[in-house]
Amino acid sequence: MGYKNTRHVLGLSGGKDSAALAVYLHDKIPDIEYFFCDTGCELPETYEFLERLKARIGIEITYLNQELIPNDDPEAIFKHWLTIYNGFLPSAKARWCTKQLKIIPLEKFIGDDETISYIAIRSDEDRNGYISSKDNINPAFPFKKDGIAKRDVFRILAESGIGMPKYYEWRSRSGCYFCFFQRKIEWLGLHDNHPDLFEKAARYESKHSDGRKFTWNDNESLLELLERRDKIIDEHKKLEARLKKETPNKKLIDVLSALDKDEGIRPCAVCHY
Repeated sequence: MGYKNTRHVLGLSGGKDSAALAVYLHDKIPDIEYFFCDTGCELPETYEFLERLKARIGIEITYLNQELIPNDDPEAIFKHWLTIYNGFLPSAKARWCTKQLKIIPLEKFIGDDETISYIAIRSDEDRNGYISSKDNINPAFPFKKDGIAKRDVFRILAESGIGMPKYYEWRSRSGCYFCFFQRKIEWLGLHDNHPDLFEKAARYESKHSDGRKFTWNDNESLLELLERRDKIIDEHKKLEARLKKETPNKKLIDVLSALDKDEGIRPCAVCHY
């Protein structure tokens, strides 16, 4: 870029692609700064995966928002903004969580420094990721430039000994445990793997004494979703069978990603992958 004293940063989402990019760039850019936008509402598997990444390649990660997350209530920062937004839960159409808990802390972390932000968009993806509107933050896409696709990401993580985040066994992407981009089958996965977190998410829906009702899904509450458990599982199995027939040997993560692509779902670029 021609800048003197340019900072190099890489945002980790807790997902496979950004972790693979950290491995890929570790020896190429020794002074790169790694950061994670911590909402206090992350899955335990996310924190475990970040610790695994730190140990395997010997890096430090700056956890943004840490000064705002008390030990006695990690979700205090989310609750603060939920109060500011008058109890209105974030949604695909109103992603205030991304703005307040991800983008603003990121731009505060960088400040006015000339910065290259490395983004883990693969060569086989048709998306751009988060591009800051600030002139001093310049995006770079090493995977797109070097032709790194999903199969290469799996290889990089396997060869490094880091492997995949454990939540991929029941979920297709990283993000808060109550992320509104979850599919119905993934909400059931949250219920089965972290019933305490499912219960917390359900309480956020019903905690309005004035009669207002907000839900993470457009058409039903989590408790209503849970009542339809058998039907949701049956419908998912049919979709999974169809997609696996079209392309054999698909993993759950591939099936859910394919469904997102079919339906045009584009999750928050700062949070996922």
